[in-house]
Amino acid sequence: MLLSKLRTTIFCGCRYAGKGFQQNSHQRPQLRQWLVRRNQSTITVEAGPPSTPAAVSVPNAATNRIVGRWLLGCSGLVVGAVVLGGVTRLTESGLSMVDWHLVREMKPPQSEAEWEAEFSKYKQFPEFKILNHEMTLPEFKFIFYMEWGHRMWGRLVGLAYILPAAYFWKKGYFTRSMKGKVLGLCGFVFFQGLLGWYMVKSGLEEKADSHDVPRVSQYRLCAHLGSALVLYCASLWTGLTLMLPANKMADSKCLMQLRRFAKGTGGLVFLTALSGAFVAGLDAGLVYNSFPKMADKWIPDDILAFSPALKNVFENPTTVQFDHRILGIGSLTAITGLYLFSRRMMLPRRAKIAIGLLAAMAYTQVALGISTLLLYVPTPLAATHQSGSVALLTFAIWVLAELRKMP
Repeated sequence: MLLSKLRTTIFCGCRYAGKGFQQNSHQRPQLRQWLVRRNQSTITVEAGPPSTPAAVSVPNAATNRIVGRWLLGCSGLVVGAVVLGGVTRLTESGLSMVDWHLVREMKPPQSEAEWEAEFSKYKQFPEFKILNHEMTLPEFKFIFYMEWGHRMWGRLVGLAYILPAAYFWKKGYFTRSMKGKVLGLCGFVFFQGLLGWYMVKSGLEEKADSHDVPRVSQYRLCAHLGSALVLYCASLWTGLTLMLPANKMADSKCLMQLRRFAKGTGGLVFLTALSGAFVAGLDAGLVYNSFPKMADKWIPDDILAFSPALKNVFENPTTVQFDHRILGIGSLTAITGLYLFSRRMMLPRRAKIAIGLLAAMAYTQVALGISTLLLYVPTPLAATHQSGSVALLTFAIWVLAELRKMP
């Protein structure tokens, strides 16, 4: 009985399977035609090789982030060089190393005899003869190490630009336009080093019939600082544009005005920082230590003491300090106006944060500048004020990066 039921079940199953096969055979040509119309084929799919992921193009978003982080790191090293250079200037250490060698000076004197030989070289130049003729060897070691640290940091900056740039270039991380930018940045690093030695050289020259305090040329100091700030701004801008996606904002009339306002404000901040080089080069922070007036006057009497009048702008300490005050107040006013104007607009969150931090840093920087002036330029406070100028410039670049147009 059981066997007869099993035979009946198998027979019925085979019959239904045969009918299904015949139906599938009739439907297969229709299915094939439909697949052909869709530019597909079951035979190709079944017989073709296994699918492989598409090749990732280089450069791409991931490599752009890597390059962006590298440039931001380089810009941070440039900030360190600027701050260390400011401290070197404030401690009057910049003329302690009278020789310039790219490799040989990387090792400071080791023995007492080597220190004596280096000190003997320093004694032959105007700074020791006029200003530091009572300096001892331990005091010379301090200023020597300050300048040596600044120069070694400069070499570190150069390696941080050149070595990763060569690696990324070989890996194909750079677009054609980025290659030009990277070459420009690396070339600027070399130029910055040569300009630094050209600046130091001006303080080592013997000046006939001059018993003034030996110092580097304020023009060369301004050029050295200006080139460092240009290198910093270019690296920071390029790094931010690679890492931060552009904000999607409709180009309205108010937004275009805000962009122009931000560009003008950034230029004014840069010019104010640059004028600080003339203040440092001429020790102009020590001539009038009162605020807001200068010796109980809004405009001091000796502001045009030099002739011709244009010479006062760059060589008269009184005029240099007065100009720096005006530029600082002008920068604060412009940043405040930018902040108030931006409050009337619907901006992305990052842009609002950048503008808010720019305004906060502007007031902090003015407070630091006034405090430095009233306290007769103490070295820690003056160095903080110089660092604040770079921080203010950083926020200005960030604002411009947030407000840039969509590519």
